[in-house]
Amino acid sequence: MIFPSNLTIDTLNQWGENTMTDFLGIKFTQIGEDFLEATMPVDHRTKQPLGLLHGGANVVLAETMGSVAATLTVDQKKQYCVGLEINANHLKSVKEGFVKGITKPIHIGKKTQVWEIKIYTENGELTCISRITMAVIDKK
Repeated sequence: MIFPSNLTIDTLNQWGENTMTDFLGIKFTQIGEDFLEATMPVDHRTKQPLGLLHGGANVVLAETMGSVAATLTVDQKKQYCVGLEINANHLKSVKEGFVKGITKPIHIGKKTQVWEIKIYTENGELTCISRITMAVIDKK
């Protein structure tokens, strides 16, 4: 397990209270051995004018998941993680319901981390794939 053994879903969701994560309705739903899972509604908060899930909302979900996952792998008393670069390929449009993101590490290093986030429809269709590079910063 790459995450703390005492970590709970409630703790992850409390981190997002009163933030963009909370506003968009992003909720963590599962903690695995090497992955985190979260959902986001496709509604008035996350759609673009054509009625489709906004690509930027996908990126917010991906950045949230990658940032939280990276933070959980460092000693938070000594270090924190910030995003250096993120990209997203939008593969399929979504008009309603929820999307589910799953993030897994590609690289967990001493100074950088790379996380992949795959976003799926409720029917399990891949809609977006994203990759975020995180900087691991020492606290002063």
